[in-house]
Amino acid sequence: MAEATRRASDIAGPTWIMARHQTASHGRCGRAWFHPNGNFAATLVLRPTEPPQVVALRSFVAALALFDSFAALTGRPEAFALKWPNDVLMHGGKLAGILLESSGAQGRLDMLAIGIGVNLAEAPEPAALEPRAVAPVALGGDISQDDFLTELAHHYAAWEARFATYGFPPVRDAWLARAARLGEVITARMPAREVTGTFEDVDRDGNLILRTAKSVEVIPAADVYF
Repeated sequence: MAEATRRASDIAGPTWIMARHQTASHGRCGRAWFHPNGNFAATLVLRPTEPPQVVALRSFVAALALFDSFAALTGRPEAFALKWPNDVLMHGGKLAGILLESSGAQGRLDMLAIGIGVNLAEAPEPAALEPRAVAPVALGGDISQDDFLTELAHHYAAWEARFATYGFPPVRDAWLARAARLGEVITARMPAREVTGTFEDVDRDGNLILRTAKSVEVIPAADVYF
């Protein structure tokens, strides 16, 4: 992500930057992200033209690309699920995370960096992390960083084309078809409060929809626990 920011002014079109080793990796809200040897870390740099709220929906595009990459490489799509807002699970454990960072001015974005980290070879020890919604797992096998990037870039390009052509509705539908705990009770934790309810939907703006005993909650950002 830091390299993407450094090189942003020189990048004219979609560009992948892969790190074989990281010394300053981070997740959402500046949280620690550990990168053992052999794990995957890459950032896709884009030049978006849409309003910021539309640009942000590419987290769902990236999640679908990851899901399809894992399914293609393992032949086991049933092992994977997508966790709102930005994780991929394998057998219920966190396998991959997505982080979006952007820059711009006057209400427009001129650069989007989609950072993707995958426990390709090894999962960090849970004790080394701050409390998480799910424990980390590793994909395992003999998949190299280069091979994974080739697969991911292919699937991302396909989903990006659908998003650019048809907008968010088909992306949303596909994401919901792969969603973890849809229709089940989950907890969304925010800085000032938490909400427990039935995971009912993701709306057209990418917000989490929870139905509680008293109301329907529309949640734009939170950490989800189950």
